Amino acid sequence: MLKTLSCASLFFALSAFTPGDGDNLPINKIQVIGSHNSYKKAIDPHLFKAFSKDDSVSASRIDYEHIPVTEQLDKGLRNLEIDVYADSKGGKYAHPRGLDWAADQAPYDVNHEMNAPGFKVFHIQDLDFRSDFLTFKGGLEKLRKWSEANPDHTPVFITLEAKDDAKGEGFSAPEKFTADTFDQLDEVILNTLGKGKVITPDQVRGKYKTLEDAVLHDNWPALKAARGKFIFIFDQRGDKMELYIKGHPSLKGRTLFANAAAGRPEAAMMIINDARSPEIPELVKKGYIIRTRADADTQEARRNDRSAFDAACASGAQIITTDYYQKSTHFKSDYEVSFKDGTYYRLNPLFKN
Repeated sequence: MLKTLSCASLFFALSAFTPGDGDNLPINKIQVIGSHNSYKKAIDPHLFKAFSKDDSVSASRIDYEHIPVTEQLDKGLRNLEIDVYADSKGGKYAHPRGLDWAADQAPYDVNHEMNAPGFKVFHIQDLDFRSDFLTFKGGLEKLRKWSEANPDHTPVFITLEAKDDAKGEGFSAPEKFTADTFDQLDEVILNTLGKGKVITPDQVRGKYKTLEDAVLHDNWPALKAARGKFIFIFDQRGDKMELYIKGHPSLKGRTLFANAAAGRPEAAMMIINDARSPEIPELVKKGYIIRTRADADTQEARRNDRSAFDAACASGAQIITTDYYQKSTHFKSDYEVSFKDGTYYRLNPLFKN
């Protein structure tokens, strides 16, 4: 029955809860809306025009932008997505090739941060490189300052993708992630945010033999214990996920939750992009935390199609991402995503009883 209800209808199913109840619920029994590629600024119009001439379809799919991440959090969004590129020597991305592809575009102020070693943040090398924060450490510092200014905030989920795929001829070849790179990634998160600001797999596993055992026994922290904190999920499967897990069974000592399938010792949080997938409510009821999407590649927004969002709400997926928590400024559409009365956080309707 839940699958047939709209998000607006589902809001009223929560009437059995009072605000005080929420703080005692584990964090897998809430539902939040957040942004996809949260750091992304618009591509310079001149570069976008040049790219559109070569590939108008691909250009249309990345024709969106976001307000600064701290403004998103101020609005109430509680999921961010960050893409990181390794840059162990520094300067690898200080002069994006796109600057030469459209010479009349606005200047790119790289400053000293892009020349220093460390993880960089942007969408696509050389093309979609303008970002709210150019370095991962700089972004984490922004988040820490915002959190310190809002110490009672509900937990912020962060989807993290380690990017090192080649984009083809003419594009810079990214640095590959290694076991050492992943150790450095964990380190920069804990050192910059502070260990007390991060919910880790070790904390959730607790006394249980495996992380999955803990999840299946509802051992997620209560909301009141998770306030003021961040929780990271690694948006990767295949070789990169296995490399991150290697030597860390049940993610012992790791900072990120892996996108591991049910049945594995590391299974706790999963990414299932298809909001209509019948496995989402099944997994949510078992105790896993699921991230899904309300829209992708601007397509739902262009059609003003809210069906995937309604499916996401009904599925019980705890994290729903969108590019459109506010209407597009790049094309005309009324498409806009939020829960009832413009909120982005609520108690999960799948657990109303």
